[in-house]
Amino acid sequence: MTPEQYLIITGSAIFLVLGTIHLVYTFFSDKFLARQSETVERMKADVPVLTRQTTMWNAWVGFNASHSSGAMFIGLVNIILAVEHFDVLHNSLPLQLLDVSTMAFYLFLAKRYWFSIPLRGIALAAVCFLLSFILVWSR
Repeated sequence: MTPEQYLIITGSAIFLVLGTIHLVYTFFSDKFLARQSETVERMKADVPVLTRQTTMWNAWVGFNASHSSGAMFIGLVNIILAVEHFDVLHNSLPLQLLDVSTMAFYLFLAKRYWFSIPLRGIALAAVCFLLSFILVWSR
């Protein structure tokens, strides 16, 4: 394996782990509950302006779950590509730019809206993807 592959696998593994932890926290812990129980009760009773077919609480859980599955998907697809089809990833500027831009977007979100643990993990994953991109295109 090349250094580029190891970097993609490492960055992808970080994303996979963060997404998996997020999914577990969403469904099997109290980590994403508000500290004030009244907030949760209000979310369960209120509906978004967009539709009355869901509650703010159901939307919150659904958004967290879909966010988790997206991070897991990004991690798994890139691990599979890096291990089994690196030539496809290596030779595709659009795929590499999509990876780097996705990492940059997640990094923006983490910095703006989240907290230090995902920010550090995403920053490390982004560095891995960026270094892999630079190594691939500098040869």
